[in-house]
Amino acid sequence: MIVLIGAMGAGKTTVGGLVADALGRRLRDTDQDVEALTGRTISEIFVDDGEAAFRALERAAVAEALATHDGVLSLGGGAVLDPGTRDLLAGHDVVFLRVGLSDAVKRVGLGSSRPLLLGNVRGRIKALLDERTPIYESVATLSVETDGRTAEDVATEILTALAATA
Repeated sequence: MIVLIGAMGAGKTTVGGLVADALGRRLRDTDQDVEALTGRTISEIFVDDGEAAFRALERAAVAEALATHDGVLSLGGGAVLDPGTRDLLAGHDVVFLRVGLSDAVKRVGLGSSRPLLLGNVRGRIKALLDERTPIYESVATLSVETDGRTAEDVATEILTALAATA
């Protein structure tokens, strides 16, 4: 299994789909799993139940996906904040899609409806990148730069790097 991690706007879903297609596998997204399980959007869960409740649902979704899925798995940007989730990732190919502030803001948009970006979107993205990048780096077995690159180029780099280590 290949697990993609990174901040919002890194391209996990887009790149993940390309990698999965190239391998003849399926892409699974834990944010989508949580939404399907609860019948609510991530934003609704954050507003109604709080971030801690969402993180518990997310941790369970990651554990279930790692146990049952054999394709490409895209994790929500904050999933690796949970130590239990980080432990679950040990032994897997974990690819950190590194995105800079400028590209992340362009991809997410300043009018974002993402719950962690309420208020000053650019400032919140910078704070999240500063907080999370060291954690992404500590978990990743491969880091790939995404700034100024097409999703196809990023997917090709991932596939080449993983083939070289297989």
